[in-house]
Amino acid sequence: MRLPWSTCAVLAGMALMQPLQAQTIEWKAVETAIGRTGVAQAGDVYRFNFPRTDLKVVVGTVTIRPALALGGWIAMKAAPSGVIAVGDLVLTEAELPAVIGALQKGGVEQTAIHHHILNESPRIIYVHIHAHGDPLAIAAAVRAAVAKTKIPAPTAAIPTPLDLDTAAITRALGYSGRANGGVYQVSIPRTETIHEAGFEFPPTMGVATSINFQSTGSGSAAITGDFVLRAEEVNPVIRALQKGGIELTSLHSHMLAEEPRLMFMHFWANADAVGLAKALRSALDLTNSKRPSP
Repeated sequence: MRLPWSTCAVLAGMALMQPLQAQTIEWKAVETAIGRTGVAQAGDVYRFNFPRTDLKVVVGTVTIRPALALGGWIAMKAAPSGVIAVGDLVLTEAELPAVIGALQKGGVEQTAIHHHILNESPRIIYVHIHAHGDPLAIAAAVRAAVAKTKIPAPTAAIPTPLDLDTAAITRALGYSGRANGGVYQVSIPRTETIHEAGFEFPPTMGVATSINFQSTGSGSAAITGDFVLRAEEVNPVIRALQKGGIELTSLHSHMLAEEPRLMFMHFWANADAVGLAKALRSALDLTNSKRPSP
């Protein structure tokens, strides 16, 4: 099922000489294997969500909604010899060893293990994964790993009011988003095309800047997410965020062999939502992100 990095590199070289055709994937069979329905995304990506609706995670006075910072996911895209799968599982510290064991046993590799937020209770760990091969085998491995956790079975979403002036946030940020589980989510792709071993990663496979707003009352919001950055952008963005009262919570990679090299910068603040949107826009302007439509 799994193809090692060296084999992927060979396939990439072959693709330069003679294009390899991606397989046609029977996504219903993959849904059965992974144990939940998926959602088609832009870029011919199929995504499976694993939100931690079972956890009550608190940062200070803020109870974190799953859509703000607890939304595990796996995304797959058809590729030669099956699919490329990447994702991010949200785990408690106690769940971590068994999950890694199950993933490795099933041929699903880890590319990063770290935190995204600070001072949360209970402590949360984020495990980023990568696999290439038979989608049913990958799905079965993910399902076996999830069975080692208390991640609940999927349930119908309950509409949750935003209690945010999203129009004002959009004007200040310059980018529009969508409501999801009581959170206003904004995704901002970069202008570059991201590759790994000759495979193109569309923004929907976790390589777009993500910004989330959750109301904390009276026009304020808790914000978190991650900027996707080139090395030269990292410190200018840190300074812009600090100037706007936004804390850096983590800086790391999510992938192992991507081109161009990317860093992922996570952040946190709880203050006036529109003011934070303006600060975020100042930071975005220092990156090679796609510019908003006029």
